[in-house]
Amino acid sequence: MERLTKFRFTNLDKILYPKLNVKKLNVIEYYIKIAPKILSFLAKRIVVLNRFPDGVEEKGFYEKDSPGGTPPWVETFARFSETSGREINYIICNDLNTLLWLANLAALEMHIVLSQIESYEKPDQLLFDLDPEPPAGFNEAVEVAFTLKENLDSLGFKSYIKTSGKKGLHVLLPLVGDYNFSQTREFVHQFGKYLARDSDLVVSELSQSQDPGKVYVDYLQNSVGRTMICPYSLRATPQATVSTPIEWDELKGLNPEELNVFTVKERKKNPWAGFWENRQRLEVG
Repeated sequence: MERLTKFRFTNLDKILYPKLNVKKLNVIEYYIKIAPKILSFLAKRIVVLNRFPDGVEEKGFYEKDSPGGTPPWVETFARFSETSGREINYIICNDLNTLLWLANLAALEMHIVLSQIESYEKPDQLLFDLDPEPPAGFNEAVEVAFTLKENLDSLGFKSYIKTSGKKGLHVLLPLVGDYNFSQTREFVHQFGKYLARDSDLVVSELSQSQDPGKVYVDYLQNSVGRTMICPYSLRATPQATVSTPIEWDELKGLNPEELNVFTVKERKKNPWAGFWENRQRLEVG
């Protein structure tokens, strides 16, 4: 395997997901197999890592800045962070070597921004983040997702859905690059308010996001620098779940915990084939 890479793999027998006995080797093998799909979503955009060098049962950490010892062939993007009050060198993952280097760092979760670096303030995706608050769960998120799709369909939009890898769902629209984040955020916010008027299950305001038994349409994720778990990224869950693009007709009866490090790489169909060729405008004609 090391002949494929510009670096040496380490600690391949390290158990990262104890419940399923998943080793770092299994994680690397997953990212090799899924690379043709995940790289199209990672390329040319900031990646924020969630690393678990001692496995998911131990404390992990988010990492925005490229770590010490980052090889010179890893592309980075320097940008001032108002939150951190300093310039950060973000990692850009454009190729298999960088992807596997990240996997070797036990960067189990890879979070991406919704814009590419050459047009950082112009999103090329719009995100409906459907987040259920207990006792609401995945089934309630599914109900809201179908209602959302029906409304998007009626306006001529083609939407794509993926599991978050946890309790929620993500519905996306690929966009032409003519919009700013305030426009996409307002689009999602207004859509959420519209859904909330017709459903007691849906809430659309941040102040309601933790209301028990509700599904929050999180519009604020459509903001400069905010991130989304990358399609096909692993999650740091006991079940080694994956944020998985699916067909809409797979959604009913789906158990998201079955979409994991072992099963997703064996899926033959690409439910999001043509995603980037189907960029849309937000105006309703």
